[in-house]
Amino acid sequence: MIIIDYAKRATIGCSWDLASYHGARDREKAIFESDRDREDFLDRLGKVVEEGQASCFAWVLIPNHAHVLLRTGAVALARMMRRLLTGYAVSFNLRRQRSGHLFQNRYRSIVCEEDAYLLELVRYIHLNAIRAGLVKDMEGLDRYRWSGHSVLMGVVSRPWQAREEVLSYFGKKEGVAKRRYRQFVFEGIGLGKRGDLSTGKGSRDVGGASGDGSGRGDSRIFGSGSFVEEVLAGTERLARERVRLRRKRVDVEGVLDFIGKELGVRREEILGGGRRREIGKARSAFCYVCLRRLGLTGRQLSEALRVNPAGAHLASVRGEVFVKGNGKFEKSLESYLNNLSMSP
Repeated sequence: MIIIDYAKRATIGCSWDLASYHGARDREKAIFESDRDREDFLDRLGKVVEEGQASCFAWVLIPNHAHVLLRTGAVALARMMRRLLTGYAVSFNLRRQRSGHLFQNRYRSIVCEEDAYLLELVRYIHLNAIRAGLVKDMEGLDRYRWSGHSVLMGVVSRPWQAREEVLSYFGKKEGVAKRRYRQFVFEGIGLGKRGDLSTGKGSRDVGGASGDGSGRGDSRIFGSGSFVEEVLAGTERLARERVRLRRKRVDVEGVLDFIGKELGVRREEILGGGRRREIGKARSAFCYVCLRRLGLTGRQLSEALRVNPAGAHLASVRGEVFVKGNGKFEKSLESYLNNLSMSP
């Protein structure tokens, strides 16, 4: 099972792989053998989400594992998962008059970076139903009741799922947002199974916990190289800088002027957009700085650029690629942000 804790504004999250475990000779037996099992699991998931004041953005049930993307609230993730998995395992065993472990006793965790990865994870998780062969195409995925995608499309109702929050990234009107979201998911089919969005061996250990709640586990960091260094160090310069800049409430117009001067683009062009390649680079760089370095939200940025939050987040990804590939501009940007963070 993949459980990702997407922490709001804190840019961290955790993922655990809790695949089925029915004994050494039968490790791949299904943990969901009937619709009753699946409904039981989802009922329990809904309860821990609502009672823990968490937000669940995406989920999918596969016969021998599950994927869940959530943001924790008042209750720690370990406590939520212990209650969910223990309760489900007991119920599963009682229905079959059996005993023993249902899940493996270890899981692998992922630390996730920022809003830009939220939409990628929502898409990746929901497309697991197609990759696993449970449905053949998007039409089948739309109707697949054991995935949060059908909830986002309005086919199935799960009140505990953060449906409105996910769709808000794609537009203000529900019909438009659903079409854009569905197209976004469809475009992900051609990407195949992405190793950068899944757990696996060879990951870097940054803490974690086991499926039995003992606190042991393998983990990895999910995000850009600079983010990996930031998480591993904990108190690295970038982490301190982001906190200082957030507290200062940096003048975004000053950032616009800096980027415009460096790239030869006027402020009005960055805000209004245009066909010139330089304008696209400047807008992407602006999104990167605002989202990744200053800690603004996608909604705040979308209002300034008159684009939907999803577009702002995807632009920030392109902006990071541009900044990292332009040594001169990156050096100037680092100097500018360092001066901002150190100023009184």
